[in-house]
Amino acid sequence: MKIFNEKFSILLLMMPIIAFCDSHRTYDGYKVYEVTLGTQNDVNFLKSLTEVDDDDSFDFWSLQSTVGSVSTVMVKPDRQNWFEKSLANRNIQYRVSIMDLENVINEERQYQLKMKSIHWGRSMNSDEMRFDRYYEHDEINKYLDSLASSHKNVEVKVIGKSYEGRDIKVIKITNGDGIEKKNSIFIDAGIHAREWIAPATALYVVQQLLNDESMAKILNILDIVVNPVVNPDGYQYTHKKERLWRKTRSKNIPGCVGTDGNRNFDFHWGEVGASPIPCMETYRGNKAFSEKETQALRDAVGEIKDTCKFYLTLHSYGNYMLYPWGYTSKLPDTWKDLDDIAQIGASAIKNATGTTYTVGSSTNVLYAAAGGSDDYMFAVFNVPISITMELPGGGQNGFDMPASKIDETVHESSIGIFAMIQAVGQKYN
Repeated sequence: MKIFNEKFSILLLMMPIIAFCDSHRTYDGYKVYEVTLGTQNDVNFLKSLTEVDDDDSFDFWSLQSTVGSVSTVMVKPDRQNWFEKSLANRNIQYRVSIMDLENVINEERQYQLKMKSIHWGRSMNSDEMRFDRYYEHDEINKYLDSLASSHKNVEVKVIGKSYEGRDIKVIKITNGDGIEKKNSIFIDAGIHAREWIAPATALYVVQQLLNDESMAKILNILDIVVNPVVNPDGYQYTHKKERLWRKTRSKNIPGCVGTDGNRNFDFHWGEVGASPIPCMETYRGNKAFSEKETQALRDAVGEIKDTCKFYLTLHSYGNYMLYPWGYTSKLPDTWKDLDDIAQIGASAIKNATGTTYTVGSSTNVLYAAAGGSDDYMFAVFNVPISITMELPGGGQNGFDMPASKIDETVHESSIGIFAMIQAVGQKYN
């Protein structure tokens, strides 16, 4: 019996390792380039690669639109020689920031494996949500359910099913006063699967709202709804198969899977910055709201659109506070209201930690991208404040914020988030 128990214990310890070691996509030989955009022609050249490439030879992690900025792009091994020659011929400055991406991904993978083994068997509850690793989708849903069980003023509900059948959940946090038509805000994260720090930040905000007594004044004037993982299929796929997957997992044409959820909303859908090519990272879908995930998000915000004063969508990376429009460089009539709130968030972070955020409309300070959720909520649902927060990057590739930095990053980000929430609450109270 003793021998059996020892073997069984070893098996239990090995289970997360066995589960984690599925076949992963390899990034052997992939390089990551940082390209300095010295002229408008440089900007145009990089942009042209997003329009003609249909096999993801070039994966732009950060595509800037302003002269003097730096764009980051991952390039497949068989296109690197052409890419470097093309840059040299145009006198475009660049440096290789990662020589072999697989080494970086594998290091993160091994750390996740180690931490999951340490946490194996622990129940998910508010006291044990530790921000020392990235949680998988089922763990996040279990955590939300545990909060609903342990807090009387918390409601968790399923707002839809993903393409592969996963529950998409939101958590609603109130002070229990039962006031109808109370002003509300909606926060989401994880519409782009590989941006792991975004769901982590959303979960930290939830935890602070429930555990920090100073948050009571916020809940006195606002109900808060949070959707930590908009795209659960893609998010889970990044944990198990392909770390840098971005899109949903719906089927398109043979060999091409997924749609960019943040190009799939029905406001100027299919226009600038949204690709019609199914294999592209920014594929818009075959129609607006083709994705179950974007339908679920639309419907969830739609339920509270009459009371929703602030829509905040969390992304990474780049340290930006962005507001409409994403489809044009023109500014909305109420742009000053948007800018004021975004500046409050950026200033709060700057004053607390020294970290700088760039503030402005999406098209003017980053790039044009039609069909985004922030434009839709602002224009169609008339949510007066709609902001995309591009969280800090980390590690070597931007998306792999080291687990040792998660707690620091989510705390810093929450400073800006809560500053914006308080400002919105006061503005519309």
